[in-house]
Amino acid sequence: MFAASAELQKSVFKALASDAAITSLLGGPKIFDDAPERVSFPYLTLGRSTVMDWSTGTEDGAEHILTLHVWGRGGGKAETYAIMHEVTTKLHDAHLPVDGHRLVNLQLQFAEARREPDSPNFHGILRFRAVTEPVA
Repeated sequence: MFAASAELQKSVFKALASDAAITSLLGGPKIFDDAPERVSFPYLTLGRSTVMDWSTGTEDGAEHILTLHVWGRGGGKAETYAIMHEVTTKLHDAHLPVDGHRLVNLQLQFAEARREPDSPNFHGILRFRAVTEPVA
C-alpha cells in the first residue's frame, strides 16, 4: 500500500511540474513536498496523504486521499483560483503512470479557497481521491 502511495505522489509531482500552464502561473517549478523558507508566492505544496486498504476477497487495492495546497499572494483570490483550476484540469480523471501499480481513477473530491488568518495571502486546498491496484 505504501509503495503505491509513494509512486502515486511521484507521478502527481511529475505531472504538475511538467505542465507549462501550471509552472507559468507559479512563476517557475515551485512545487514542493516541504516548501523552503522564504519561497516567493505563489507556490504549491503536496500535503497530507492518507492510504486505506481497498482490497476485496479476490483483488488487492488501495484508496488514496491526496491533499494539495496552493499558496497565493494577497490582493484577491483570482491567482489562487487560476492555479487551482489548472491543477484540477491536469489531475482530474488523469491516467498517470504509477510504477508497479495501475491507477484505476483519480478525481477531485473537495476544493476550498480562503484567506489565511492574520495574513493578506490566500490558501487553496484541493483534495483528490485515487484508487490503485498492483500490476500482476
